[in-house]
Amino acid sequence: GVLKVPASFISGGEPLHELRGTLMLLADSGFSDEEALHWLTTEEDSLGVAPIEALRSGRKAEVRRVAQALAF
Repeated sequence: GVLKVPASFISGGEPLHELRGTLMLLADSGFSDEEALHWLTTEEDSLGVAPIEALRSGRKAEVRRVAQALAF
């Protein structure tokens, strides 16, 4: 029953700034919280890494383009 945040979602003791918009985009695309968490932490073929790792490496626009395409 205790909620936990993956360490990869934290940077400098704060939530990764790029997560907010990405999570909102996923929610607007119909993803549940669990589905969004799974998508962010599972390797995405078009990115070559998990989306959270791409976000951490500065590929925010690319991650969001892929996430947006999932809605169609």
